[in-house]
Amino acid sequence: MSEDKFYEKSIKSDTIYDGKILKLRVDTVELYNKKYSKREIVDHQKGVGIIAFDGENKLWLVKQYRIAIDKVTLEIPAGLVESNEVPIEAAKRELQEEIGYYPEKIDFLFNMHSSPGFTNDKLSFFKASELKESKLEEDEDENLIAKSYNIDDLWEMVLNGEITDAKTVIAIQYAKNLKLKNEFKD
Repeated sequence: MSEDKFYEKSIKSDTIYDGKILKLRVDTVELYNKKYSKREIVDHQKGVGIIAFDGENKLWLVKQYRIAIDKVTLEIPAGLVESNEVPIEAAKRELQEEIGYYPEKIDFLFNMHSSPGFTNDKLSFFKASELKESKLEEDEDENLIAKSYNIDDLWEMVLNGEITDAKTVIAIQYAKNLKLKNEFKD
């Protein structure tokens, strides 16, 4: 099967909403068979997610309320990349804002697209360790509590449905895999 069959050419793009962190647009696309279709797309600002190790077998997470699902969630530290930032600097800043620590060691791991069927949302994951106390002020619209948790306890929380945030599930699985491979290093 030819790759051309999967390609869609954008013919027209209409912005429906242009907000602070996202834009909603409707694209008219031409399909391989010369037919046309509409695609609703959420353009989202790039983000970072940090797998922050607090000593052997522990990860930092933040508890916060999320109105989109009307629940308090437990999530890895994460946030948006500002227009003048590179992702690794955003990751360092977010750690200082959300958990009050600066990573002496931080490494890029991988990128993830949350749901490419309707959004270009891209999250860059980083592994952070050797944390030193260094607090920056939280964003004015954030209200969260930071705490470190045992990786095995976190995995149980995933399995029993207490943790459902996708980036956090991925981060906990990553940390658990490191532990299982005996590659766990703070």
